[in-house]
Amino acid sequence: MKIFLAQQNYHIGNFESNRQKIIEVIELAKQQGGDIILFSELSICGYPPRDFLEFNDFLNKCRESIDKIKQHADTIAVIVGAPDKNKRAEGKDLHNAAWFLYEKEVKAIAHKTCLPNYDVFDEYRYFEPAYDWNIIEFKGKKIALTICEDIWNLGDNPLYRTCPMDELMKYNPDIMLNISASPFDYTHVEDRKAIVKLNVKKYGLPMLYCNTVGSQTEIVFDGGSLVFDKDANLLKQLPLFKEAIDFVEWKEDGSFDVPVKQSANAIPDGELSPLHLDEKLCIAEIHDAIILGIRDYFKKMGFTKAILGSSGGIDSAVTLALASTALGKENVRAILMPSQYSTGHSVSDAEELSKNLGNPYDIVPIKNIYESFLSELKPIFKDLPFSLAEENIQSRTRGNLLMAIANKFGYILLNTSNKSELATGYGTLYGDMAGGLGVLGDCYKLQVYELAKYINRNNEIIPTNIITKAPSAELRPGQKDSDSLPDYSILDKVLYQYIERRQGPNEIKAMGYDAALVDMVLRLVNINEYKRNQFCPIIRISPKAFGVGRRVPIVGKYLS
Repeated sequence: MKIFLAQQNYHIGNFESNRQKIIEVIELAKQQGGDIILFSELSICGYPPRDFLEFNDFLNKCRESIDKIKQHADTIAVIVGAPDKNKRAEGKDLHNAAWFLYEKEVKAIAHKTCLPNYDVFDEYRYFEPAYDWNIIEFKGKKIALTICEDIWNLGDNPLYRTCPMDELMKYNPDIMLNISASPFDYTHVEDRKAIVKLNVKKYGLPMLYCNTVGSQTEIVFDGGSLVFDKDANLLKQLPLFKEAIDFVEWKEDGSFDVPVKQSANAIPDGELSPLHLDEKLCIAEIHDAIILGIRDYFKKMGFTKAILGSSGGIDSAVTLALASTALGKENVRAILMPSQYSTGHSVSDAEELSKNLGNPYDIVPIKNIYESFLSELKPIFKDLPFSLAEENIQSRTRGNLLMAIANKFGYILLNTSNKSELATGYGTLYGDMAGGLGVLGDCYKLQVYELAKYINRNNEIIPTNIITKAPSAELRPGQKDSDSLPDYSILDKVLYQYIERRQGPNEIKAMGYDAALVDMVLRLVNINEYKRNQFCPIIRISPKAFGVGRRVPIVGKYLS
């Protein structure tokens, strides 16, 4: 039996485009003698559809697409993901479902049992879990069909009351098929292999796992679909961050005529322990995830050109390099906006960067604009000393200039703030926190430096001086980030423990960090929630990003 995996990039609510992509590869698989082809979770409408699921018109379009696609499921079985109406009197209106189409009919529908309701997931808001479990008989074989989270409910501490594979094993299936929409983070690629291995070892069955690819606003899906044999050896892994179609021949005796790519012994048992910031955090994968995040955000929103403020600092340099790769150097415009507090090398470094990348840039000094603000404010400010107010005027002046140029020429402003800054409130609302997309908002400062080194892996794109000089906002004479914040080598580790690991102050202090420093850092994180609440979407690359996956009260008293 020839089974295809179709790892595709869908556009939420773009039914015509999604449907056409699906039909094209169905026809390709049929030409190659395919018996079954798998598509990913909610492939018909795109994942996550969120409140679109509350519109009857949206649901009707899902069903219309299934009706059209099933006409192509004549000689091949097609497995697609789409909502299904709950036919019971109680519960929510919908199920998250896998539709098994064959001979131009809907032969079976499998409902998702384990509905994630944590981090970026909110499925229990919309869907009712499965009530019953049945295998699908096809060409003399018994198929156990599950959806994404259904295979993660294993181990010593299951999240859900029911494990669907335990129920399906009552019918003696021959193979496990899973369709997924599993987002990227820098721990998850290996976690998936480990969890599939755990299922294979527990049930003694081969598994084909089809994941989606592409970015949906802040969430990046990395693909990496998998094929495991019954001995828990990895036979195939589809590419990361790319659309791909591949197949395996599943023989009558249950084996595959495919060489082992990675033996079971080389794959961890169960999920990995959380990584720490002083370990290598898959910088190449983070780089590729951000590229895909930028590219898909622009493509799916119908945007083509980006603009950003290029300060000669590490954050704007990395953002500019990533955006130039994602969108094309000619489509990313850098604006250099020096003030009287800017150092000479800030302008020269930013110019050298743009020359290396080949992107257009302009120099717009803000000295006169800034001084006009101070002149108009003089009757109110009187002789009060220079303070944060004067610093923020500079930042907001730059934000205004960037938005003016963006509006005039149809650019989208890319924000360059990193996670360390966003966590501690080291940024100006409506100034350097302005933008339509946060490119580095889920990367700590240490990771930004690693990204710069990775970008320069073959030749110097980001000037060395940008990487080696002390970071500074340059809003007052001689200013350094270290004047306001602890050294990033310490700050980032404390933030990581609090944000990603959800460790409280006493737990972090017990790791050996200075108590006063921990109290200060955690207080900064909590009192600046109001700033992050007004921030743009952030491309997610970590297990816990700011945005939809982290919900903290703005006015909470905890640790404040």
